[in-house]
Amino acid sequence: MRIGLTGGIGSGKSTVAAALVARGDALLVDTDAISRALTSTGGGAISAIEARFGPAFIAENGALDRGAMRELAFRDPQAKRALEAILHPMIGAETMRQAALAKPGQRIVFDVPLLVESGRWRRLVDRVLVVDCREDTQIARVIARSGLSEAAVRAILAQQATRIQRRAAADAVIHNDGLTIGQLQDEVALLLTSPLF
Repeated sequence: MRIGLTGGIGSGKSTVAAALVARGDALLVDTDAISRALTSTGGGAISAIEARFGPAFIAENGALDRGAMRELAFRDPQAKRALEAILHPMIGAETMRQAALAKPGQRIVFDVPLLVESGRWRRLVDRVLVVDCREDTQIARVIARSGLSEAAVRAILAQQATRIQRRAAADAVIHNDGLTIGQLQDEVALLLTSPLF
């Protein structure tokens, strides 16, 4: 069973991913973590990013300067596409390498923040699970954990699929508004009893 897990920023997707692994003996393939590794100090994408964008986008520690790149990508769609052209093939290759480590019969959970936006993941997974919550909840969570301004969070949300688009692509939705972590974990446990999963 290949499960595509997605949700907007601040939806609680990472918490659900951890619960799926803990309760369902699943292998997690986290595409966001893969991306971060590729763009960290010594990461496989750093030299290509520096060659394309210049040293101004590489921090002193040798990692991608995320703030500078985020700002550029939001104002210049061509730069965003150029970054994606570097990262996406590398992320795809590492995603498949990690998925191949699954034991026979083990669920594989692909944590893909932009699953709906990519347009290709639907055919790569058996089920799509969406973690959803109100936009104001997303904004409050992201501000609390990242220190970004409300305007910056809204800019990120504007780049993502809408809640309606994500729910339309879903085989199941976990509504994560007003739930404690324990209640959210209970929702995951209930989901895993469904014949769909």
